[in-house]
Amino acid sequence: MSTAEIREFDPSKRGYHAVYRENEVNHCPGCGRTHWYVGRTLAECGFCATALPLMESWRQGAMFTTMQRTRPVFTSAHAA
Repeated sequence: MSTAEIREFDPSKRGYHAVYRENEVNHCPGCGRTHWYVGRTLAECGFCATALPLMESWRQGAMFTTMQRTRPVFTSAHAA
């Protein structure tokens, strides 16, 4: 690949990008209605089930919670 073929990413050249914006009236691109079921990363139209990514979901990384469960060790108490 030559250096002329490598280009930087320019979001303004990618075209139309429909997203669900929080605290705004969002019209569905499929049916035009405004009833949405909002999840953690997607919003789904309540009428035609068109799914849009949330505008704010890029800020929330793919975080996970780890839980470590161990049993307490009682060295002085032994069953007879």
